[in-house]
Amino acid sequence: MTKSALITGASRGLGATLSAFLAGRGWDLIIDARGKDALDAAAAALRNYGGRVHAIPGDVTAAEHRAALVAAAREVGRLDLLVNNASVLGPSPLPSLDAVPMIVLRTVLEANTLAPLALVQEALPLLEAAGGLVVNVTSDAARGGYAGWGAYGASKAALELLSATLASELHGCGVGVVTVDPGDLRTQMLQAAFPGEDISDRPLPEATIPFWAWLLSRDPMAVTGARLEAQSDRWEVAA
Repeated sequence: MTKSALITGASRGLGATLSAFLAGRGWDLIIDARGKDALDAAAAALRNYGGRVHAIPGDVTAAEHRAALVAAAREVGRLDLLVNNASVLGPSPLPSLDAVPMIVLRTVLEANTLAPLALVQEALPLLEAAGGLVVNVTSDAARGGYAGWGAYGASKAALELLSATLASELHGCGVGVVTVDPGDLRTQMLQAAFPGEDISDRPLPEATIPFWAWLLSRDPMAVTGARLEAQSDRWEVAA
């Protein structure tokens, strides 16, 4: 039985890497990104693996876009995995929290916290039917209190709390929910966080592939509620 995944922010970085990993394993994919050209290029590469790829450009903060993503999953026929990977960093260079305009904070929270929850709500019937897994991508900024990272960190801290709550509430539905901290990776977003700095010492997103192989070999109900670090030497779920 062919599995399917919906991955947001899939035109580059971690989302593109995970999409290619799943495509190579024969999964059908629904992917999105805000930039149509980059998304189309990513989709063309993914189709070389032979599976179905629905590439839908748009912004996850828009209700009509989320509905279109779930409609594509419904057309595929099932949804085994939802990865809320799309995020916004906020202004670069990163401002101190006392200087962040409220409109910026609202934008970051809307994209990084509210949109993932709304997409889970929209996709829940399909996830429940498949006994699926929700992966909400987080960051150590959710727990670090790092200078300049207040808006982004707050959005991810809230996402972690929402994820833990959903894991409890959806346990009876057979839907698992985890948060995954991929660690520092050599991506466009990390470069934007450190403008002008050399980030070549950070690993590429491909460094997380062993983690994804481990996670997706587990029963969603065996990992639900966990916060996992993709670059750890080993992965465990607390009893």
